[in-house]
Amino acid sequence: MTSIVAPAPASESALVVARVRLSDIAPYDGSPGAAYLRAVEALSESLMRYNAAVIELEMEDAVLMRCGLEAARLYLRTRVHPHTQTAGKGNIRGVYTYRAGRTIEDCDSSPTCMAEIFRRMGKAARAALCAIARHLHLRCEVFTHLLDETPLPANEVSSSVLVAYHSPVSWQNGKDTFEGGKPAINGEVEKGLVTLICSDSPGLEVCDPNGQWYLADTASSPSDLLLITGKALSHVTAGLRPAAFYRASLDYCPVSIAGGRTSLAFRLMPQGNAILDCTPIASAGHAIPQNYVPISFSQFMDDLSAEEDALCQGPEKAHATGSNQSKEQTLRSVLSDPISGAFLEDAMVISCGHSFGGMMLERVIEMARCILCSTEIGTVPLIPNHALRAAASAVKHEDDRRLLHNVALRKRQKEMVDQTIPIRRCNMGNEDGHVENGLHKGVQYPFSVNEKVFIKGNKRTPEKFVGKEAVITSQCLNGWYLLKIIGSEENVRLQYRSLKKIRNSEANEEERCNSHQMQNGSP
Repeated sequence: MTSIVAPAPASESALVVARVRLSDIAPYDGSPGAAYLRAVEALSESLMRYNAAVIELEMEDAVLMRCGLEAARLYLRTRVHPHTQTAGKGNIRGVYTYRAGRTIEDCDSSPTCMAEIFRRMGKAARAALCAIARHLHLRCEVFTHLLDETPLPANEVSSSVLVAYHSPVSWQNGKDTFEGGKPAINGEVEKGLVTLICSDSPGLEVCDPNGQWYLADTASSPSDLLLITGKALSHVTAGLRPAAFYRASLDYCPVSIAGGRTSLAFRLMPQGNAILDCTPIASAGHAIPQNYVPISFSQFMDDLSAEEDALCQGPEKAHATGSNQSKEQTLRSVLSDPISGAFLEDAMVISCGHSFGGMMLERVIEMARCILCSTEIGTVPLIPNHALRAAASAVKHEDDRRLLHNVALRKRQKEMVDQTIPIRRCNMGNEDGHVENGLHKGVQYPFSVNEKVFIKGNKRTPEKFVGKEAVITSQCLNGWYLLKIIGSEENVRLQYRSLKKIRNSEANEEERCNSHQMQNGSP
């Protein structure tokens, strides 16, 4: 029994957004079941038709979300005056941001349950991302390399973020942006991979692919997470999962709950040094437009911020700045075939002066007419456009060089990680072991099998073995060895810290003494 698609409450302004259970899209080992496939299909279809979907939580998670909403409301209402705003870029009243791994100062505080909510919503966001990848005929873990490690390593701050937002008054005709983002024309666009939003009352509109705004969280409750996709996911999927535009409802006033509307939004973000690349999409057989080139996420975010700043400066400045920002993309659109996306390395000039290449050139020849000016070309021979071909080849060469650079960068990063793992495992307390680079001391296995050692002892060494010599018979886990005591033939298991190498000079001296005693006839 499964609840895959259930319509929201009847409303002329609300669309039927799919509702899927988190338990149905949770990744697992083995072949996918029927419930999982149906849930993945319903989720992806809803994202394609409405740019949103709803994920239903289990009872335990719903109780946690309700506690988090109450804690966030109390925290934000008691610390921010309803008629004041905080200064600074991107900060408005009623906003609290939480990142896992960030050190909290003694004078700072946070709403309760934030750490656990961050973990639960992060797990749900990763499950939704896996479901999206599955529907695109990709491996479920294809985007995992873009995300933070789980669990998060020590002394590292998460790239993803949990935002608590509280609106104590009306939306003021849409002037307040959701969860403290920058104002944008006709709503905001999500920037990360996916975002999950939990709220205690409706009030968020999403724009569907047809340009129609609708109230997406009509049946909002602590057990529901509204799922929307972001710009980063749109880039790595070559536009197959476009970013969603959202805004505060212009006609909705949060008076259904005393004190306003509270929401929690979890943004699943790639790491700053992650490379947004469409290679998996191309490997799956999807067509990749030429403007989807590999780019680091940090550069990707800088470009988005520059575009937003240009929009905030006004139409004239936005047009001037936007021309500079989109120069590279406009150049690619001119130098590429609009049908196949391939560069015009075979560009030809027809009789009217326009140039075409690739599949568009084939269509023009079949029609015997220019598709731009409708001039009949007849049987006039075509002339190669060498200048356009050279420009297309140069841009293609630059893209290939950038791709190779990003691949080499990722390879170097992987090699650095592989080199640091053995160093972290080294034990700094071993005075006899040394790493080749001389910067770190302490290896867990400084001795080899059949090597003769001296038992110097430590807290774990039995007194009767201290000061004796032994031979290593086998190597155990975590720096332990199995030894045979010379003379008594006893077997004992000791740690490498309690052993000491017998130098060659000492061994040779002992052999010479034994030989001298045998020659004198002494026992």
